[in-house]
Amino acid sequence: MPNPPRITPEMIRLYDDFTHRTFDRRALMTGLTRLAGSSAAAVAALSLIEADPAAAAQVEADDPRLSTSHVQWPVADGRIMKGYLALPKPMPQRLPSIVIVHENRGLNGYIEDVARRAALAGFVALAPDFLTPFGGTPADEDQAREMIGKLNAAHTIVDAVATLDWLRHNPRVSGKVGTVGFCWGGGLVNRIAVAAGERLDAGVAFYGPTPPPADATRVKAAMMLHYAGLDQWVNKNAPAWVAALQAAGVDVQSFTYPDVEHAFHNDTSAARYNAEAANLAWDRTIAFFHEKLESPAPAPVPGDVPPAQ
Repeated sequence: MPNPPRITPEMIRLYDDFTHRTFDRRALMTGLTRLAGSSAAAVAALSLIEADPAAAAQVEADDPRLSTSHVQWPVADGRIMKGYLALPKPMPQRLPSIVIVHENRGLNGYIEDVARRAALAGFVALAPDFLTPFGGTPADEDQAREMIGKLNAAHTIVDAVATLDWLRHNPRVSGKVGTVGFCWGGGLVNRIAVAAGERLDAGVAFYGPTPPPADATRVKAAMMLHYAGLDQWVNKNAPAWVAALQAAGVDVQSFTYPDVEHAFHNDTSAARYNAEAANLAWDRTIAFFHEKLESPAPAPVPGDVPPAQ
């Protein structure tokens, strides 16, 4: 079997340009062929850069420690949102909650796995499918990216805030809600924090595009921001956003992970995933949510028996 091609930063930049701006797969393959030296090498390189839907999950879907289901809830103007809910099992007490916001490829196995990781950490985790208005996330990732670009941005924000409200009032939730998002979802977390005000308790954005710095004065949630050191596209606006949050008195923490690529947390992409940075960022995220979302004395879940003392 031939050796796998060496993935260069130029290949990553080319792929990022494809996924976030051009959506032109023919131009992507032409550029990868030039960089890799042959069409076969370009195909092999792409297989390492793209996410692999068949990649093994860190937490299996049938993990006996969890209860998972596909759910739906009302949002705005009669619209319905669908998503994936993960709960610890058993669950004798109400828990804080986290909304998990997907990348620009929609709700897929990676994001459902992240929801299960959050549930195992002691949270009610809800992963909405923001492509619900178009019938839900398709199997074809190129199609999903095109659909993301056609979303009504105003409706998406309104529906996201309505999702926070719905989850906050779930009988299994303690009343506090946070949100974490990745790439497109990280950008949405920043915008949710602007729109939601005090209706969001804590937000974590992984390599998320930023709103205008002037919007920072509207953020009331505690924020944690994770950036990839090699991510030129997102990082060009990140310092101004962080500085604006600080100037507005927002409780904000910002971390940049050297020598890692955009999407370094996504363990379904062999070329992008960096286990050390991903684990550190996730550990920081979970500790942050425990600090900002936990109540001193959680109430029992209605109908459940409190644990024996």
